Amino acid sequence: MHPTFVLVPGSNATSRCFSGLQRELALRGHRSLAIDLPGHGTAGFSTAYHTQDLATFAEEPSPMAGITHADTVAHVTGVVRRAREHGPVVLVGHSRGGFTVTSVANAVPDLLARTVYVSAWCCVTGTAADYLAEPAFASPALTEAAAVQVGDPERLGAMRMNWRTTDPAQLAALKRALLAEGSDADLLAFLSAMDLDESLDAGTDRADAAAWGRVPHTYVRLTADASLPVALQDRFIEEADALTPDNPFDVHSLPTGHIDPLIRPARLAEILAGTVIPRSSTLDARS
Repeated sequence: MHPTFVLVPGSNATSRCFSGLQRELALRGHRSLAIDLPGHGTAGFSTAYHTQDLATFAEEPSPMAGITHADTVAHVTGVVRRAREHGPVVLVGHSRGGFTVTSVANAVPDLLARTVYVSAWCCVTGTAADYLAEPAFASPALTEAAAVQVGDPERLGAMRMNWRTTDPAQLAALKRALLAEGSDADLLAFLSAMDLDESLDAGTDRADAAAWGRVPHTYVRLTADASLPVALQDRFIEEADALTPDNPFDVHSLPTGHIDPLIRPARLAEILAGTVIPRSSTLDARS
């Protein structure tokens, strides 16, 4: 039976961010389903945002307030259950989407044929806060890009971003954080598909050897990623392999930035297509 690739977006991202990847998968004969997570799809959009009335925008209630990681996991699990009725499911997470992939694999491993992490979080020995506390995993580019944040997250109950900024310094910081190969126009087009608000709750789940560890898993390293440093990506891989030595990550590398494979997705689509071909041994294409 043909598998379905269920695509889980990263922070502030929506199903629209996967449109190019879905096109490439379809042209290779694969079906896919990109998910809008709870609260996403139109999160934070308003007249104040479009007119750049930042004072009003910073105070408007957020549709993401109160949405939890558990809500997200329940939603994706429900999608996986329905997709599984029609064949195997490959659950793919980009960036923050890795938190959800891990939790779903912990909860319903028997519904998944494989999990795939695309420069995504895969917590094993600690939570996200634990990893980020280590100086080696700091991302100066991401810190600079956070200048587009608007409002008080605690008051809004969400993280709010002004992707329509026209500040040259802020746009340059976003490009450094997100793109290694793309143009200014590529960046603006991608930002136009982003939600403005994101939940504050990413969960604290870690990979469970008895559940998550039963599912074959792939990691796609993005070696020029300034948002999720490759040193942290490698840490996830190493810790996961130590957790399940009989089921190590199938590792691939792309010399790109954080969102480059979503803008020019042919190489990522080839990797994903290859995950549904039986392999006699684990391939480590690490570079």
